[in-house]
Formats: sequence, structure tokens, C-alpha cells
Amino acid sequence: MTQRTVAVVSAGLRKPSSTRLLADQLAAGTERALRKRGVEPRFDIIELREHAHDLANNLLTGFPSPSLRSTVDRVLNADGLVAVTPIFTASYSGLFKTFFDVLEHGSLAGKPVLLGATGGTERHSLAIDNAMRPLFAYLRALVVPTGVYAASSDWGATDEGQQALSERIDRAATEFADLILKTSRVERPDGYDEPVPFDQLLAGRAGDISLP
Repeated sequence: MTQRTVAVVSAGLRKPSSTRLLADQLAAGTERALRKRGVEPRFDIIELREHAHDLANNLLTGFPSPSLRSTVDRVLNADGLVAVTPIFTASYSGLFKTFFDVLEHGSLAGKPVLLGATGGTERHSLAIDNAMRPLFAYLRALVVPTGVYAASSDWGATDEGQQALSERIDRAATEFADLILKTSRVERPDGYDEPVPFDQLLAGRAGDISLP
């Protein structure tokens, strides 16, 4: 069978978390959809909470720790990305944004992405379209049409609510699987193999790089 790797990034802050639960369900839906298409999927689960300190240090120094660099490489080398965040104040979490801030510019270009989000109320359901899609459009990723938002009421409240969530997951996973198969695998250069000289970083002369 053809093989594809999917990175699953969860920005949940607690353990366990509804964000990780949704990420797992999106991964399960993607697995079903890929297997129906004769593809053997492999999933790489990434909990951003485990890298919170390294992400903050990367913002301050401009350099990733070995652990964070390995995690970034796993995301960039995957054939597709499932990205799930809790919604705070009508937008993605700071931890979620920080992870995508440290990626090299253009490194997600052309990568299939499935977006998911969780929140306490249905009122935040538009955050995927209003906040997450613009972020990934800027990163030039290929985002599937259906995003999946899960409010507290979707988790086991009624059979009808569970069914509606399952249908959204299956629809999004089907679109995601089709996009993965339509997208050619591209070997991406390692942005850390030729780092910008430190004196240029200090001078703010690193090409398109501008220091805050």
C-alpha cells in the first residue's frame, strides 16, 4: 500500500484536553478516509504544551532547541497537517500561534492542512474562518474547505450532537485525504542547514529578515 505521514498538532493546555480529543478524532477520520483510498497512514502526534518553554526561548534567541527543531522537521516533512487549537477570546491560543511563528517563511507552502478548534460555547465556531484560515492562507498552506469546531455541548450531550460532530469530522477527513493524494510530495530543504550569520542577524541585514 502507498504510505503517507500526517502530523497532528494539538495546542491543548491540559491533560487530558478536549483539544487533544478532537485531534485524535480527526486523525481517526483521516485514517479511515485514507485506508478507503488504498493508503497506509502513519500519524505523528505533537503536543505543543510539551514544547512551551522551547518555543518561548526560540522567540527570544532565534534558534530552536534540538527537541523543537526535531518537532518542526516532523511537521514540515509530513504529507499533511492536522492543526487543532482551543479558542480563547475568539481566536487561536498564543501557544498555537507561537509554534507557527517560529517556522521558516514558506515552509508550509502547498501542504494540505485540516483545521480544528474547541471552545466552551458555539459562539466561537466562526473562529476557524475568521482567525485560523487567514493565518494559514498567509503561510500558503492548502486548507480543506471544512473546518471542525467542537463546543462543550458536542461532547456526549445528546446522540444528535455526537452524530452532527461525527458527520463534520468525516466530511473534513474525506476532503483532507483527497487533497493529500492530489498533492505531490516535495523534498523541503532544511532551513537550519545554512543559518544566517549572527553578525547579520544583529545588524538586521539577513535578506528578508527584520528584527522586531
